[in-house]
Amino acid sequence: MNTRSRAHTEHDAAGRVGPVARPTKVAADERVEIGMTVNGSEVTVRVPPRVHLADVLREQLGLTGTHLGCEHGVCGMCTVLVDGAAARACLLFAVQCEGAEIVTVEGLGSQEDQHPLQQAFSAHHGLQCGFCTPGMLMSSYDLLADGTSVPADELPTEMSGVLCRCTGYRGILAAVADVAAEHPDGLPAPRNCRSRTLVGRGGGPAAGGGSAVDDTPPPVPAEVRLPSGAPSATVEVRAVLGVPVDKVWEVLDDFHRLAACLPGAELVEVLADDRYRGRATVALGPVKLAFDGLAQVVEREGQQMRVLGQGADTGGSTTQADIRLRTEPAESGGTVLRADAALFLSGRIAQFGRALAGDVSRRMFEQFAVAVEENARTGRAPAAPAKPPGVLALLAGLVAARLRSALRRIRRSR
Repeated sequence: MNTRSRAHTEHDAAGRVGPVARPTKVAADERVEIGMTVNGSEVTVRVPPRVHLADVLREQLGLTGTHLGCEHGVCGMCTVLVDGAAARACLLFAVQCEGAEIVTVEGLGSQEDQHPLQQAFSAHHGLQCGFCTPGMLMSSYDLLADGTSVPADELPTEMSGVLCRCTGYRGILAAVADVAAEHPDGLPAPRNCRSRTLVGRGGGPAAGGGSAVDDTPPPVPAEVRLPSGAPSATVEVRAVLGVPVDKVWEVLDDFHRLAACLPGAELVEVLADDRYRGRATVALGPVKLAFDGLAQVVEREGQQMRVLGQGADTGGSTTQADIRLRTEPAESGGTVLRADAALFLSGRIAQFGRALAGDVSRRMFEQFAVAVEENARTGRAPAAPAKPPGVLALLAGLVAARLRSALRRIRRSR
């Protein structure tokens, strides 16, 4: 991944002082130290190269006014100012913002000292649910900041880069037109940009005064605790394996061999009380999440087991699962492997939705079943963990599954 090269002063090996060029490439699993100014505060964060600016603002700096909607640069909810110009924070890698000056909606004005745009939005009730409001405010600031004259009939087009779910456009356009008329020579500068300590999601200081933020995953808990309420998705799958039940169960009963069959998983440490620390990677196109977590076997009876798992990544996504595995003889002489899972998702991974989360889980179970069968045949674990499913394979599998489901419905209707 290319990053912007920046010369800075350092002592070299001989003790001399001079400019040292930063590396222009870093590996995907490394972290990059980035310095930038956010709402008047100089901050330094350490993040993976693929983390986008919106996640850094929300998760590392606690500036949750920058909302995430589509994460494809379409809805405009995440609009911020970068070096004075509007930009989609979901389309900018944080490493691209080295040395940049960022202004979010929090920097536009405070409750005690609102910017004229904020006052106008309030006066004209230019909001309903409020989800689009930060994007509307920052986009309209960019539009009017330099005193550009915008005819009333062109204002809807100029503001069309931010989508409102509630269709509250009349109040929004009235507010922007009002401010444009009151400030024909340009808008006042943002009123809440000053040096301060920014606080991240964990509640402690996240940055400020140039202090560094170490973007490390949260500590692994001592035990797995599932949330109350309905799961984000449920999965019930079965696979017929061409090996005897006892051979399959040998794989499932040995957590080292079992973990080696899980797509994208790696066993890190064996703990007491049937608990295991591990890492898992989930990849869907450009979205790649790396989880550090804990798995705990809570039930073993006959040839069935129940495993609880949870993990979190540095971007704030968390996943928890209640998984039940069982084996039984197949009529063909092989083994029927069944898996029932309840999934609890939050953060970016939850934006996949119930249907996609269930489909992805089914595709991963199919890969798991193939790896278990191979493992049972050879009697040893693979040399490397199974890779997470690629986006093309997932999409092909999803399309095939939907077609099979549609054909079954057609046959039943006939």
